[in-house]
Amino acid sequence: MSKIALITGATSGIGEACASLFASYRYNLILTGRRTERLNQLAQDLKLQFGVEIITLTLDVRNKSEVEAALKTLGDDWKAVDVLINNAGLSQGLDPIQDGNTDDWDTMIDTNVKGLLYVTKIVSNWMILRKEGHIVNLGSIAGKEVYQNGNVYCATKFAVDALNKAMRIDLLPYGIKVSAIHPGAVETEFSEVRFKGDTERAKQVYAGYAPLVAQDIAETIWFMVSRPKHVNISDLVITPLAQASALYWNKG
Repeated sequence: MSKIALITGATSGIGEACASLFASYRYNLILTGRRTERLNQLAQDLKLQFGVEIITLTLDVRNKSEVEAALKTLGDDWKAVDVLINNAGLSQGLDPIQDGNTDDWDTMIDTNVKGLLYVTKIVSNWMILRKEGHIVNLGSIAGKEVYQNGNVYCATKFAVDALNKAMRIDLLPYGIKVSAIHPGAVETEFSEVRFKGDTERAKQVYAGYAPLVAQDIAETIWFMVSRPKHVNISDLVITPLAQASALYWNKG
């Protein structure tokens, strides 16, 4: 029977790249995201290209009842998730703490921390029943080093780093692997979301150097989950060659 990967935030960027790569390795997929049309188009394309089975779930990870209701619709066969990729995440604003928009703060905390927890609680229990599985959490170098005006976004990614370590301890008795990948600058829709559609400002973030692309992260995640059963890559930082630290990110 084919393995199953559940990927949150699959409608673009790293999530979409992971979906394509895992489908190429014949994983059946559960893809979640907020944009139904994009999810359905991606599923259709991957089914045609790779002949895998795909279920799409339109949901916002910030909404606990929505997450619970959507995952509850899955049949028992689909609950045998081998890999959970907690990819859904975002940043909004780039202001000093005293000028921060509290709505932006709520969005980042609810998505990056609470959304990850809502999905993980359910899926980890499915894995516990089978005593196997691998959870990959998308962190950031912003969860390793704080940079100017990164405040709340950095705090959420520091939280992901801490949760990753705690999950690994909690789930070890059940044979479940837990890994985190912490990318530096990746050219996706990330900066457009941060600057609320200001594409010119978003482009300036990547001016003057070659950033990572979504495929770089997807291939690294595949390497992590394809190691032998006794091997767990706990924590991995990946950056563009030009990016020595999170401080380089502060170009906005």
